[in-house]
Amino acid sequence: MTSAAPARPSTAPTDLVVLVRQLRWESTGVVSVELCAADGNPLPPWQPGAHIDLVLPTGITRQYSLCGSPADRDHYRIAVLRERRSRGGSEYVHAFLRPGQPVRVRGPRNNFGFEPADSYLFIAGGIGITPILPMVRRAEELGVPWRLAYGGRTAGSMAFLGELREYRDRVWLHPSDRAGRIPLGEWLDHPEDGTAIYACGPEPLLRAVESAAAHWAPGSLHLERFRARPKPELPNSEFEVECARSHRTVTVPADRSVLDALEGAGLPVAGSCREGVCGTCETRVLGGTPEHRDDILSGPEREAGERMFICVSRSCGPKLTLDI
Repeated sequence: MTSAAPARPSTAPTDLVVLVRQLRWESTGVVSVELCAADGNPLPPWQPGAHIDLVLPTGITRQYSLCGSPADRDHYRIAVLRERRSRGGSEYVHAFLRPGQPVRVRGPRNNFGFEPADSYLFIAGGIGITPILPMVRRAEELGVPWRLAYGGRTAGSMAFLGELREYRDRVWLHPSDRAGRIPLGEWLDHPEDGTAIYACGPEPLLRAVESAAAHWAPGSLHLERFRARPKPELPNSEFEVECARSHRTVTVPADRSVLDALEGAGLPVAGSCREGVCGTCETRVLGGTPEHRDDILSGPEREAGERMFICVSRSCGPKLTLDI
């Protein structure tokens, strides 16, 4: 990603109890879920690109992009793909979640911020349409030129086609069983000054977009990943973390993450995905040099070394000082 939420101290997350208001099929295998506050109050505000943590009654926590309207504080909308190899999250939503049922959410949190640009090129694959949908609406509201290339296995598997029809010739659909994959060369071979690219989808698509857009101006490309990229195994060393606000120093063994070590020491830290993609554990760095292993920060943000995601990232030296 090339954008993320402002740095904030790592604190224990606050859960909000919401009620399932409605479930609706959006395509084969994709159901949208509307959530409203159990107390009837307006929900916390959000901007395009934001996601929430959905805490299911089983204790499983999953991150889902908000795909409704930020102007509607009465309810949140998420969309959930029923995954064939579900680890319990999507399967529970599809099989057991019902209107009127209470669940907990955390957030919203935004690691995929929608930044001003002269024009936008949106690229979505499958369920990756969810964070893109509010961006399309925002660009339309602003009167900024935009285009969307949206791919999926089949037209029947592609969610929200009904909502996208109103945009007509600005939306190009690429169901792979009929039209093949998104022709990224046609979209990305010629860089466009002032155009921001926002892409979300499966890892093969995002890798292909990164490669095809490598010659665009720095900062043009914005990606959101639902899962961590495959990475080579890196050697780990033991180091110390000085927790500035807690006035404590904790040793992080080679076989434990910073998050695990701080949790084990009873310090107030938050974590969710533990893969470096959701942003829950974002922590401000006050001293030392972090070794970034997340899939959120851009190159310049990594070089700045002002914040890190403690579920996966480590230290380049013997000590880090964190705002904890």
